[in-house]
Amino acid sequence: MPLSPSESDARSGQGPDASLRDVFEAEESGLVRFAFGLVGRREVAEELVQEGFFRLHQHWREVENPRAWIYRAVRNLAISHLRTRSRETVSENLGDVHPDSGPAPDERLGKLEALGMMRLLLNELKEQDRELVRLKYEEGKSYAQIGEATGLSVGNVGYRLHHVLKGLAASLRQAGISGSAG
Repeated sequence: MPLSPSESDARSGQGPDASLRDVFEAEESGLVRFAFGLVGRREVAEELVQEGFFRLHQHWREVENPRAWIYRAVRNLAISHLRTRSRETVSENLGDVHPDSGPAPDERLGKLEALGMMRLLLNELKEQDRELVRLKYEEGKSYAQIGEATGLSVGNVGYRLHHVLKGLAASLRQAGISGSAG
């Protein structure tokens, strides 16, 4: 038997009097960041979130945990969007593409999803930790050079980077992304 909105909200931690509007106000900006991390375009991310809330509205009485449901819906919409876009890109460039010339669409999608999730996770890091990752992996600096730039000892740079990367890897695994292929 479907739950009433108030029962559903109580079970999801949204509070006994929460409404769809409450869920929207609490989750909309985070969902847009999440979708942007997956698709890489703000306008598309906003459209996906809007569509996700429209679908949540349609299924409101059936949903036990609105927050989890809406995040899953937006993720699925983003994946669908990326698949469609991937097919459009391949068909537009059909003359340039050989069947064995690149990764399969599902593999490419997995990589795009992993990249989007990594962007999202990096944006959630403390500024100092994000700077360490940037200096090491975007600029290719050594621990000594990073230490000079940040005022940290070489040992502290290594220690902090190790823990930041360990945390990022755990977050990616928790999101269902593992391995180098996404």
